[in-house]
Amino acid sequence: MFSVTVRDHMMIAHTLRGEAFGPAQRLHGATHVVDATFRRADLNSDGVVLDIVRASEELQAVLSELSYRNLDDEPSLAGINTTTEELARVIADRLAERLGEAGGELDGLVVTLHESHISSASYERAL
Repeated sequence: MFSVTVRDHMMIAHTLRGEAFGPAQRLHGATHVVDATFRRADLNSDGVVLDIVRASEELQAVLSELSYRNLDDEPSLAGINTTTEELARVIADRLAERLGEAGGELDGLVVTLHESHISSASYERAL
């Protein structure tokens, strides 16, 4: 399996629901470094997994919909406890949607959100 990974970041505000989150139940900010890894079994006719510029642009477009926002106020996230894991899923699904037909040439996508230099969460999906 071949893969190509692009990286960007987002800055958000949100609250987390549930006793397990302690003080994070209050409004707080977070900066996430976001990696998107695109996978395919065989390279395309250009010898690449996906054009890296397009991959970067698509990730940036998805993150721009979330960055510098209070996620608690985003209608598309209503009812979702915006944990790092859930955000990884949301970003992966939105990336898959943006890729459209080109996504059909890929086998999979992994989105990893780094909360810090020692912790991260990922979501992997087929395309």
